[in-house]
Formats: sequence, C-alpha cells, structure tokens
Amino acid sequence: MDAGFGQVRGLEPYRRNARVLGASLVGTAVEFYDFYIYATATALVFGPLFFPASSASAQQLAAYASFAIAFLARPIGATFFGHFGDRVGRKSTLVASLMLMGGATVAIGFLPTYESIGWYAPLLLCVLRFGQGLGLGGEWGGAALLAVESAPPGWRARFGMFPQLGAPLGFLAANGLFLILSGLLSEAQFVAWGWRLPFLLSSVLVGLGLWIRFKLSDSHALDATGHIAPPKAIPLFELFRGHLRQTVAGTFAVVACFAIYYLTTAFALGYGTGELGYDRQDFLGVQLFAILFMALGIVVAGYAADRWSSRSVLLAGSLCAIGVGIVMGPMLGAGSLAVIALFLAMGLFTMGLVYGPLAALLPQLFPARVRYTGSSIAFNVGGILGGGFAPAVAQGLVDQGGLAFVGLYISGAAVLTLVGLLSLSRYTERDFAV
Repeated sequence: MDAGFGQVRGLEPYRRNARVLGASLVGTAVEFYDFYIYATATALVFGPLFFPASSASAQQLAAYASFAIAFLARPIGATFFGHFGDRVGRKSTLVASLMLMGGATVAIGFLPTYESIGWYAPLLLCVLRFGQGLGLGGEWGGAALLAVESAPPGWRARFGMFPQLGAPLGFLAANGLFLILSGLLSEAQFVAWGWRLPFLLSSVLVGLGLWIRFKLSDSHALDATGHIAPPKAIPLFELFRGHLRQTVAGTFAVVACFAIYYLTTAFALGYGTGELGYDRQDFLGVQLFAILFMALGIVVAGYAADRWSSRSVLLAGSLCAIGVGIVMGPMLGAGSLAVIALFLAMGLFTMGLVYGPLAALLPQLFPARVRYTGSSIAFNVGGILGGGFAPAVAQGLVDQGGLAFVGLYISGAAVLTLVGLLSLSRYTERDFAV
C-alpha cells in the first residue's frame, strides 16, 4: 500500500480523502468560475454596457476599476469568514461563502444596463462585485485548510494542490462557455443578452458545490499536542498581536501569482481583442490552451514541494516570473498569435509554479487557532497588491509607455514575492500542528 495513504488499513481513509479533495476542488472551481466570468465580461463587454461613453479607453478603465472592487472586499471577507472558520469550523464557513458568491454572481446576470437605468447600473454592478469579493475572500483559506489539514504525512503540498487546481478548472469553464457563446451568437446577440448566460448558469454550479460540501465532515485545526485547538474570541487580534511578521511576509509571497494571472488573462484578452485586433474566438481559444499549462505547473509544483519544500519551489518560480515580465513586451506585441500563445503558456505555467504551493505554505506560518484568518488575510491582501489593480494599471501603462512597462509590473511583483519568501526561512520548517 502506498506509504502516503497507508496510515490506516481499509478503504475508509481513501474514501474520506476522496471526499475532502473533491469538495476542495469543486468548491473552489465554482467560486473561481464566478470570479472569472466577471473578469472575462469586463474585458469584452462591461465597459460600453455599464459605464457612460467618453472614450473606449475610459470605459475600459472604468470596467477594470469595477473589477478591482472585489479585491478590496476580499480581505474583509477573509477577516469575517476567517473569524468564524477559526471559531466554528471549516465546513459551515465554506457553505456560507459559496452561497454569498453564487448569489451575487446570479444577480449580475439580471442587471439592467446604463442605457436603461443610468448611473444605478454601475452602482449595482459594483455592489454585487463587492459581494463576489466577500465570498471569495472566505473561500480560498477554508478550502486550502480543508485539504492540507486532512493530508497524511509527506502529502501536504499534493493535497494542497487540489483547491489550487480549482482555479484553472474554473477558468476553463468560464472562458470555454464564453467561447461557445461567441461561436453560436452574433455580436449583437452576445452584447444584448448572451453575456448574461454564464452568470445565470452559476446557480446550477453553486447548487452542485453546496450538495458536495453539505455531505462533507469538517476538518479540525490541531494544536501542538494533537488535540482540537480551542478557539480564540477574536482571532484577528491574536494574529496581528503575535504573528504580524508572518502575515506581511506571507502577503508578499502571494503577489507574483496574482500579477501574472490577471495580466495574462483579463488584461491580455482586452488588449488582444482591442488594440491588437484579434478575433475574440481566436484569442479565447489561445487562452484556453494556455491555461492547461497553469494546471500542469500546479501539479509539478505540488509534487516538487513535497519532495523539497514549498518555499524552495516558490523561490524558483519567482525567478522564472522575472523572466516572464522581461519577455512580455516583445512576445505579446510580436504580431503573431502563435508567439502570443507561447508567451501565455509560459506565463501561466510559471503562475502555476508560484500558485500551487501556497495552500501548503501559508497555513504552516500560523498556529492552529488563527490559521484560517492568517492564511486568508495573507492570500487576499496579496491579491490586492498583485492583481486587484493590475488590469487597470496595465491599461494606463500601455497608453503611456507600451507593453514593456506592463512586463516590468510582473517582474516587480516577482521581486516583492522573493523578498517575502526570503524572510520566511525561520517559519517554514516547524511542525504544521504547532
């Protein structure tokens, strides 16, 4: 029997592991699907539909600004859901975050446009986008802990890669659906009502995610003696009082993956179908091909992190990310879709390397009683720094200086991640339960 799963005889450990990994994968896939359909719609249609016309560039900047609102909400969601996740448990908190995220997403599908109700349209869009951010802020930390707290010895990073794989799976579902709709509908039909269908379909996917999570037993945070850790009254206070350095360093460790991701997906899609003039279906197809390399990078990183360490894999991935930033300008602007596909595949594979090990790295920085709160805040504040404003900043950089400056944004984010990782050496070797 495999050493990793052979800790207990019989089939029940296998079944429980399968349920845990399936729940962490499907739940995060649904939540990231909800998040990504907004990113895709922002790049394609939200500018002219929900914001007043002044110039196409100004409308796109406004749409990207609404996209960033969710990143501002994510630390609030991380604090709120982290509080109850550390005090009540992972399962109930994950159910609540999924319901909030799904409800906000479906409501976006029913929103009237600026032409119909004026400034109420962008206001309601931003409110619902804020709700998406709150839900996702509580999702990732709980799903990651559900997986890694259930992992047998020596399997933490490989268990932790399952919630990470929800990201490319959600992207495939989101952009795949947009690609199908682009092929079936005319441009007028897609702009009039076709873009709404992915948001409305979220209700079915959320129902599936809830069914899976309701059937799951909870995981438990263990203290150093191996017993269930007693909850703190306010985990956030203990986190900032005793673990601020780990929180800041963990936040920096997250920055590079978000910068790479949103600049090679949301920004690249808007820039490729706008300034570069590529057909929407062609560019979506290229991105769907490239996202497979992100999934490959996550798997490679998971196995490598269990063999060496999460920190060492992230260090190597961050060095690669600096190179991705350097070649972004000449490759994305090469005038060849094949070269663009190569760049996106390379960039997203690197994103997998700096994203895959995070589910194993961040939880081990914090003691059991504040683990949900600490992991969630570090992950989501890092998301603000790396990706929250990345598409909007990149649009401004392109307008002012060209694609080379956007690449420097990625390289700079990778340097910040290196700084965070280099400061973590004293924390990453301790036992997970401490």
